[in-house]
Amino acid sequence: MSSAKTEPKITPDVVKAHGLKPDEYDHFVKLLGREPSFTELGICSAMWNEHCSYKSSKKWLRQLPTKGPRVIQGPGENAGVVDVGDGQAIIFKMESHNHPSFIEPYQGATTGVGGILRDVFTMGARPIAAVNALRFGAPDHPRTRHLVGGVVAGVGGYGNSFGVPTVAGEVNFHARYNGNILVNAMAVGIADADKIFYSKAEGVGLPVVYLGAKTGRDGIHGATMASAEFDDKAEEKRPTVQVGDPFTEKCLLEACLELMASGAVIAIQDMGAAGLTCSAVEMGAKGDLGIELDLDKVPCRETHMTAYEMMLSESQERMLMVLRPEKEKEAEAIFRKWGLDFAIVGKTTDTLRFVIKHQGEVKADLPIKAMGDEAPEYDRPWVEPKKPAHVKPDDVPAPNDLSAVILKIVGSPDMASRRWVWEQYDSLIGSNTAQIPGGDAGVVRISDKKAIAVSSDVTPRYVEADPFEGGKQAVAECWRNLCAVGAEPIAVTDNLNFGNPERPEIMGQFVFALKGIGEACRALDFPIVSGNVSLYNETNGQAILPTPTIGGVGLIRDWTRMATVRFKNEGDAILLLGGHGNHMGQTIYMREVHGREDGAPPPVDLARERRHGDFVRDLINNQAVTAVHDISDGGLVSAVIEMALAGNLGATIDAMDHVKLYAEDQSRYVMTCPAIEAAKIITQAHVKGIDVIRIGTVTGEQSVRTGSTAVALAALRDAHEGWLPRLMQGGV
Repeated sequence: MSSAKTEPKITPDVVKAHGLKPDEYDHFVKLLGREPSFTELGICSAMWNEHCSYKSSKKWLRQLPTKGPRVIQGPGENAGVVDVGDGQAIIFKMESHNHPSFIEPYQGATTGVGGILRDVFTMGARPIAAVNALRFGAPDHPRTRHLVGGVVAGVGGYGNSFGVPTVAGEVNFHARYNGNILVNAMAVGIADADKIFYSKAEGVGLPVVYLGAKTGRDGIHGATMASAEFDDKAEEKRPTVQVGDPFTEKCLLEACLELMASGAVIAIQDMGAAGLTCSAVEMGAKGDLGIELDLDKVPCRETHMTAYEMMLSESQERMLMVLRPEKEKEAEAIFRKWGLDFAIVGKTTDTLRFVIKHQGEVKADLPIKAMGDEAPEYDRPWVEPKKPAHVKPDDVPAPNDLSAVILKIVGSPDMASRRWVWEQYDSLIGSNTAQIPGGDAGVVRISDKKAIAVSSDVTPRYVEADPFEGGKQAVAECWRNLCAVGAEPIAVTDNLNFGNPERPEIMGQFVFALKGIGEACRALDFPIVSGNVSLYNETNGQAILPTPTIGGVGLIRDWTRMATVRFKNEGDAILLLGGHGNHMGQTIYMREVHGREDGAPPPVDLARERRHGDFVRDLINNQAVTAVHDISDGGLVSAVIEMALAGNLGATIDAMDHVKLYAEDQSRYVMTCPAIEAAKIITQAHVKGIDVIRIGTVTGEQSVRTGSTAVALAALRDAHEGWLPRLMQGGV
């Protein structure tokens, strides 16, 4: 093969800049039997980096439960697919865009949303819901306001313009995210169960077609940058951030769905991380085929682009497809109608080689399987995390002024209302949203009666303290949030955000968090059908809190019976399911009142979790309860306050000490029901071995009262809903 004379010489520094370790580069040279060209080095760096190859995590991901009676497609495709009956399938996945969003928050978040939407509609689904999970640094860090404002504007700007409702999410603050924020985006789509499209190329000599927007120089080395730690020069990586256009993506969605309906598509793949390189290699490798590309045919929006630049560009709103030849003219007409590029840029071959031609020269000739599904895989050293000591309830001091503590906690960074965030998202577009953000889960109708519930959850401080229990708890809380609206939890996607896996203590966090996640998913019949791993989330050696975000989907058979968190009726009984708690380690109370982030997180009894969730769903489906809210951060009193504020009704609950009010024991819910029905529900629960007690009453008073302590709803609302707007106005 020939190589352009103008290509840079490959030196150890050039190899290092491409993210390849010396032994990886040596292995690559042995595979080729010669020194690579500069373009080949770029392709290898893209395919073998952590973001694309999962080389540090594959071993452990294989241990997760991925099958179930509803699972049509598990991990390994653009997104997971589950059967929801009546010929319908739900397609969903979560992805990270952490590093780009720290460097350029608006475009980083925007293209994160755009990328996950493409993952879903590439498989033939129309997106019906978006979810996000955002983590920022300390509120008083000088960059936090800028990052929050940019990310939220980016998430809303893309989703609102594209036309998908954002119906759920979470936002947290902690100093460990100061140098590396997290932006996890999830999309959910609906398709006919018998019309799912896959990325595996089939057939020799078939046209490989480029679809969508033109290729530019934005995003080059994006995947490599996402596979490395940050240092003080992170700002210099701004050119590696892609630029998104939601209006082009909307046209791409409609064109793809029309093309799919025409019968022209054999295989289709989103151009996401590593762009044209990753999409072509994955399609060919999965189908045991070679791919030959002629880059002279690639639509470019910039002049004099090199083969290296075209292969590594992460320009947005692009797809790659293997086409039925007889449908070529029909397919092209569809894309031209939508104002999008359509170009035959290559063909499938039987050579198992990935061949790139440009301006009459072969720029790359690589073994396609070695680049794709046979990339390096590591069993990195890990150490088992040490178990923290339990905090005894008696060792947690009581507050001098309970009213002041209640107001402080309800308006603290992790407990304050996220209304300022979600009101910037269009949660109702499409007219099928049955429950907007602010409750336990978002709900979107998929037929006259059926609906899908979605939630994203993880408590990073729990995972930091005990990765195994923290991993279990992330799944359990997602399960509870779905159950709390009346949904049957059916499947999970995950976004596993951790630090540098080359550090044994970080790898130990990862290993044990996955053990916990796997155990919980098996116990709850909650299979993982898709996901993403994001490693090297650290700056100057300071890792983020381990944050394995769990995105869950549940099925509601009759959405008119779903539950919400808001108090409905004065005089309703307030019930506590799961009993009083006494676990104070790692609680919001400990952190906000005493400045302590120590102790073991609350343990998770998965059999109890399942029993309680099933019982709550039965109550909701039988319309026996009027409001439901799971107990998580901030304990029992925080859940009651959120229900009161949502319904603008007061509550009187039993006199309790600070431990019962703020313990974060798991498997618990607050429910309301007509007072006359309370005894019946309590009896039903006890028959099933479930602890349900009456703890209070919904009142017409504009306050929440426990014993002799009463706090006005107006004061609670000001603290709860005022904190985030004040932060963004510079007043916190």
